[in-house]
Amino acid sequence: MNNFEFKNPTKIIFGEGQIAKIATEIPKDAKILLLYGGGSIKKNGIYEQVKTALKEFNIEEFGGIPANPEYAVLQKALDVIKEKQITFLLAVGGGSVIDGTKFLSSAAEYKGDNPWDILDKKIPTLKGMPFGTVLTLPATGSEMNSGAVITRSETKQKLTMGGPGLFPVFSVLDPTVVKSVPQRQISNGLADAFTHVLEQYMTYPVGALLQDRIAESILQTLVEVAPTILKDPTDYKAASNFMWSCTMALNGLIQKGVPSDWAIHIMGHELTALFGIDHARTLAILTGSHYSYNFETKKEKLAQYAERVWGVDQGSIDEKARKGIEKTVAFFHSIGIETKLSDYTKDYGGTGSEIARRLKERGMIALGEHGKLTPEDAEKIVELSY
Repeated sequence: MNNFEFKNPTKIIFGEGQIAKIATEIPKDAKILLLYGGGSIKKNGIYEQVKTALKEFNIEEFGGIPANPEYAVLQKALDVIKEKQITFLLAVGGGSVIDGTKFLSSAAEYKGDNPWDILDKKIPTLKGMPFGTVLTLPATGSEMNSGAVITRSETKQKLTMGGPGLFPVFSVLDPTVVKSVPQRQISNGLADAFTHVLEQYMTYPVGALLQDRIAESILQTLVEVAPTILKDPTDYKAASNFMWSCTMALNGLIQKGVPSDWAIHIMGHELTALFGIDHARTLAILTGSHYSYNFETKKEKLAQYAERVWGVDQGSIDEKARKGIEKTVAFFHSIGIETKLSDYTKDYGGTGSEIARRLKERGMIALGEHGKLTPEDAEKIVELSY
């Protein structure tokens, strides 16, 4: 096992009816900016619960944060923060709203002239404006980590940011919100969380036995609850396990002491920037191709995964590993997600070379757990996904 340090300061408040507790987690003298997306929280009762809980507080609101949080929209929210002298941010939404709030947390304390530099120049956030979250869509794990991804449509960029100053102070996880989530977004959440685990697990063995088994248990749980939560999102047991699995998939625990990959995410972000494809679906498009292309360096973990997660107990290491890839692609199909780029766009010609160009432009020339995947390798992986 590799050396590591681990600290996660986010307080999790889990369970039905817990939104009422947010009033005890925010300073009484705080001036709050309530941030949300397209307004679904006003239809499913979550907005009313939040407003009731905060009836004694001074609140401003900013809605309309889109999926793939858009820099131009967030700039308008930043203006509100400065104009209204906001001191605390509250994200009520899924990963996009929470990621947008993380950018605002950082930008509100940033001393430079151009907040885009936080992303473009990879400036870590050591101290941000404090914020909490009320999760409405399990998927990204952003409610318990310090990373975010922001889109800038005018330049077709989708960039990451992070730092120890971007952990939520608290996050409320009420599984009953899942019942109002559209099925497409539940499928996306399952695929997103599943791939988050794979990015931290599907590398090479380093003797981290507990991390491997925690990762495998999250994968097994997602596979187990997927049919139920897609058929009946009101099933509280399934919703609870789905929501907590999504959080555990990317709260930092399973990546400590082990190598991580993240090449699928890096390439997937480019597909979203170029075509507007849902983030989770870009991951499903690339996962099988990535593992097939890097088969020799990943086959030991692929075989272990096939055995422990899918029960594949026959065959050689190579045969089990290939079966693991097949099972993964079949899982995506079983939750209603297609796995070829051509399923999403007919303009895929030249996409591989364009992504390679964009990676070179950003200095992303050493991808994967070994740092040996080049933009040219990325081009071939994307082409395999056509």
